[in-house]
Amino acid sequence: MPKAKETRPVATAPGGRKAAEPAKAATRTEKVHEALRQAIIEQQLEPGARLPEDMIGESFGTSRTIAREALLRLSVEGLVDLMPNRGAFVANPTLDEGRDIFVVRRGLERMVVLQLAGQLSSAQIEELRQMLVNEELAGARDEREAIRLAGEFHLRLAGMTGNKLLVRYLTETVSRCSLVLTIYGRPHSVDCGLDEHRQIIEALIAGEGERAAELMEHHIEQVAGRALLETRKPRSVQDVLSSYAERISRG
Repeated sequence: MPKAKETRPVATAPGGRKAAEPAKAATRTEKVHEALRQAIIEQQLEPGARLPEDMIGESFGTSRTIAREALLRLSVEGLVDLMPNRGAFVANPTLDEGRDIFVVRRGLERMVVLQLAGQLSSAQIEELRQMLVNEELAGARDEREAIRLAGEFHLRLAGMTGNKLLVRYLTETVSRCSLVLTIYGRPHSVDCGLDEHRQIIEALIAGEGERAAELMEHHIEQVAGRALLETRKPRSVQDVLSSYAERISRG
């Protein structure tokens, strides 16, 4: 039965029981990588914006080596383009590339729900329902936060399969889809997304794999259908990163 791996046994406690290892603290590189990733997905860094290593290092109070490693990770995820002799830029996929990405995502998400149908534990069901509550609360105050949480819902479903390779591929695909929506997206309908997520959860609980797969495919098609060319006002990269640097310092 698929399950979420919250801790990893690494040592033996008194009585022969294994003690759980505490969650590993994020490295500086991981923190900068995640901050840059969120800045792109939250529509703060414009597609095509140049990302100089020295400026990133200065913004986050870290070295160019760490900035370079974070940018390399983002390039693997398809969120950053690394140009020889020119530097790093926020990726700027075309609409055709975006359509291809969503085709791949539909296939991956179908695999996820087919594996999870009828297999969710009571704790996992409660976790998913709480994520819906968080999405709804965020939708009332911050649309970008609601969109981010909606993406996390899909990644959490993948995590519950226990399939690390599937999680990796879906994480990269969801990130690229978020970037496509950043460039071409219509305003997000939070209520619509919540209702679709709720239906998927209920189908999974009922063990209706094919219905869950159909609902998921329809949901992804609806998300892809929000793509519409739209002009956005550019912002200074350094101004954007200053707020994300503050998040790191508070963490």
